[in-house]
Amino acid sequence: MTVTAKFIVSRVNKNDWATEVELTPDYAEGRNKEWAAATPSGMIRMTIKNDVAAEVFQQGQPFTVVFEADSKTARAQTTTS
Repeated sequence: MTVTAKFIVSRVNKNDWATEVELTPDYAEGRNKEWAAATPSGMIRMTIKNDVAAEVFQQGQPFTVVFEADSKTARAQTTTS
């Protein structure tokens, strides 16, 4: 199963070595309504290279984020004794 969420770039903070980008839910025109039982909440925060951030992430830009389990990655199980 996948969950598709609409996010918007709410903050871009560039410094000398990288850019921190923060995305929050996009509530405009009922976005996220399909999967959210109530007003969705959440935040995605990434620190990425300045050149990538400048090319891809602009303040106020909307994004569609798809959450899908990665079936190719085995989860390690830990046992405590």
